[in-house]
Amino acid sequence: MIILGLETSCDETAAALVDEGRRVLAQRLLSQHDAHRPYGGVVPEIAARAHLDHLDGLVAETLADAGLTLAEVDGIAATGGPGLIGGVIVGVMTAKALALATGKPFIAVNHLEAHALTARLSDDVAFPYLLLLVSGGHCQLLIVRGVGDYRRLGTTIDDAAGECFDKAAKMMGLGHPGGPAVERAAAGGDPVRFALPRPMRGRPGCDMSFSGLKTAVRQALDGLPPGPLSAGDRADLAASLQQAVADVLVERTARAMTLVEAEAGMAESVDGLSSGVALVVAGGVAANAALRTALGALCAARGFRFVAPPMPLCTDNAAMVAWAGLERLRLGISDPLDFRPRPRWPLDPTAPRRVGAGVKA
Repeated sequence: MIILGLETSCDETAAALVDEGRRVLAQRLLSQHDAHRPYGGVVPEIAARAHLDHLDGLVAETLADAGLTLAEVDGIAATGGPGLIGGVIVGVMTAKALALATGKPFIAVNHLEAHALTARLSDDVAFPYLLLLVSGGHCQLLIVRGVGDYRRLGTTIDDAAGECFDKAAKMMGLGHPGGPAVERAAAGGDPVRFALPRPMRGRPGCDMSFSGLKTAVRQALDGLPPGPLSAGDRADLAASLQQAVADVLVERTARAMTLVEAEAGMAESVDGLSSGVALVVAGGVAANAALRTALGALCAARGFRFVAPPMPLCTDNAAMVAWAGLERLRLGISDPLDFRPRPRWPLDPTAPRRVGAGVKA
């Protein structure tokens, strides 16, 4: 089985071909960072237009790279949401057109599920597992029981960790995208110089909050002497921010681990925790090396297997969409051509909606 996947949910235009042997046969990705950098963030209208201009060409190039034709593809998958709705519409309509023209199944993929299942593409992780999904627009802890079967343990009550990095990077003059810029600046900084808060740490449950951390960065900047921000100040503040985010995510994940250990059904299904229940970290922020190191140490201490997909599969990409489509199609799941793109699409529809989470959760 070979699936063509399309990704257009934000500012990456991508196409990929993945087969049932967990091989990425070909993939193409066009980043829009240069187009959005002057604005300090993603402009939805610019993103949607770029997807429209380039997606067809990327599909043709991906097929050519793999030496395949559309007739040899078994299904067409596209991100159906959540995301910037203009871009999502471009990907969904392109996938529908290809499916209609070829008579192939169309699979609408939840962007969050694509991230959630990436570890099964990269590491063949067995169900069930604990997932920390952390990116620019999403921040959740979930038990992944199977395809389409998720139990949310916690989510952000306001902003996601990636958004915190992006906004703080803009305040510090580090540019866009903010996450990688903060990580680069933090490499030479002192992570304890600025006493930034650890929001929600120590509170019951697994919910997270990062809005106040952005405010604390603003206050730290205001407390520095007037004039341009020095390289040392910028590095120290970036390192302090990165450490604060990592501390929060590790503490919240540790609480989720305790819940997982108490989840009788999950423990029995893997014959006890000694069998290696996995903690999977996915999403763009999962590419942060400091966070990976901290979560790896947590897993070693708690007896969990730590799985982080390769960095190119953490950020938005079409291989994860193709794989999620393949997982669904081999279970006999596809979608009608009247599927409507969704700006919001929770993985666990039974979980309460957080007021501050907007379309992110």
